[in-house]
Amino acid sequence: MYTDQQFDKLVESVGEQCLRRGWMLVCAESCTGGLLSASLTDIPGSSGWFERGYVTYSNAAKVELLQVGVDTLERFGAVSEETAMEMAAGALASTENAHFAVSTTGIAGPGGATSGKPVGMVCFGFAHRAGDGISTQAVTHIFDGNRVQIRLSAVEFALQKLQRFMAQR
Repeated sequence: MYTDQQFDKLVESVGEQCLRRGWMLVCAESCTGGLLSASLTDIPGSSGWFERGYVTYSNAAKVELLQVGVDTLERFGAVSEETAMEMAAGALASTENAHFAVSTTGIAGPGGATSGKPVGMVCFGFAHRAGDGISTQAVTHIFDGNRVQIRLSAVEFALQKLQRFMAQR
């Protein structure tokens, strides 16, 4: 886990990256319940690069607000890289002036684990506008700790990966 100062520097770095390039960011969150968006908007001036955040905890919200496919949820489940990518792509598609999206979906615990999907498993989706379409990537990580620790670790991880994802563009 980062110290508060290290975490603030990470968030500021994401914001500076967006500002330098004129990018706007959108978040789509499930297991982090808005913590990622809250962390980003804690930074003064974030309105210059943060467009909006979606908290889509239920499958119905993922379908209705982010256009996640019902078939994706049935086939892969809410906690999957496929769902994470569709969440990020859906958030970006519904936000005209955003350039990048990040999503989180996972099992923060203490219950909810299933075969092959342990407590602490979080899938992250990343999307950006590429030419005439939207390009996506996903990554999965399993975190240790209690519910609070897992969610905070997921936010840190999402920011680290987002920073790298944006740097490649």
